[in-house]
Amino acid sequence: MKAPSDTTKYLIYAEIVAEGIVERPDVVGAIFGQTEGLLGDDLDLRELQKTGRIGRIEVKIESKGGKSYGEIKVPSSLDKIETAILAAALETIERVGPCSAKIRVTKIEDVRASKRRKIVERAKDILKVLFEEPEIESEKIADLVRQAIRTEEIMEYGEDKLPAGPAIEESDAIIVVEGRADVLNLLKHGIKNVIAVEGTNIPKTIVDLSKRKTVTAFLDGDRGGDLILKELLQVADIDYVAKAPEGKGVEDLTLKEIVKSLRNKVPVEQVHILKHREKDRKDEKERKVEDEEVEIQEMDEEVFEEEKALERVNITSILKKHKEEVEGQLKARLLDGNFEVVKEVPVRDLVKLLKSNNVKAQGIVFDGVITQRVVDLAAKRNIPLLVGVKIGSVVKVPSNVNIITFDQI
Repeated sequence: MKAPSDTTKYLIYAEIVAEGIVERPDVVGAIFGQTEGLLGDDLDLRELQKTGRIGRIEVKIESKGGKSYGEIKVPSSLDKIETAILAAALETIERVGPCSAKIRVTKIEDVRASKRRKIVERAKDILKVLFEEPEIESEKIADLVRQAIRTEEIMEYGEDKLPAGPAIEESDAIIVVEGRADVLNLLKHGIKNVIAVEGTNIPKTIVDLSKRKTVTAFLDGDRGGDLILKELLQVADIDYVAKAPEGKGVEDLTLKEIVKSLRNKVPVEQVHILKHREKDRKDEKERKVEDEEVEIQEMDEEVFEEEKALERVNITSILKKHKEEVEGQLKARLLDGNFEVVKEVPVRDLVKLLKSNNVKAQGIVFDGVITQRVVDLAAKRNIPLLVGVKIGSVVKVPSNVNIITFDQI
């Protein structure tokens, strides 16, 4: 029985060489006879052909110089693993009729992939030739074509079989996202060096990739994205971090939003690194320092005209409250002289904001690393207080700027 053409998934191609003169019936008989009972009842060729899961076996063979040479084709509607097992079984055949023979599988064609390629090529022809107004319709048709082929491009990568794009191995730089839907959306927009972690438990495949490639973590703009980022920073070597707009998932972004988010990625040094934070907390416990009062020294009278009033305020508790509310959120708060919030922005936008001429603030509390650039801009804008996760490569601290780290609060 021939399997219906619309159910055929794969086509096995094999070459045969026999040490003598054989014909097609001899080859077919050898295939059925020598594989019988080899693979169990579930993969018995006769039963598979009766149920239509294996199509009609095609054999083309000719004799030359006392030997026979030919080609074998076996249509299969089995899954990928079962088809591979069946192909391997063909190579165990050692005799055809009275002659010794050898069969070698040369390739297995994915029939559906071939059909998709034909669809794409035909769609291109239709766009060029048959549409009267291609400039109006082509964009919609092209999108449909991309939708049809993007599931073909997605693959399973590594020992964890993670959803990934076809360029994940060849690219020096990769993008790590949260789930399969995120991978599909980026493939849809032509970004193929992407792989998903599939949960907060970061797979070994991602850890290994991060050691040899430049990695950008591209995560949802919600708490779930923050949790995955924390886990990534603990176990993997991440170079950059990009976030979807607040409240949005990567799977829902348009091409414009994707490009904007990736352009706004920040170096991982600008994100608080959890392993340093854990070390700081451990050191703090060892020192048994609890609720230490932090005083801001030598406040400039011209900057803080209400200095006497501020002396009555528990500055430490106020800063601690701001710290707790921005910590883990990648946010920055600009404070006025009464330590009220003047403006709140993502940490990645802090430098850009400080470069603008209309910034007025008396302090900054932000979930990031205090760098020389931030210190210099704060001094230029007469902002006397900086509170951040940790101090980075700061060589010089201006006299009008005081620096406090999170572990001091």
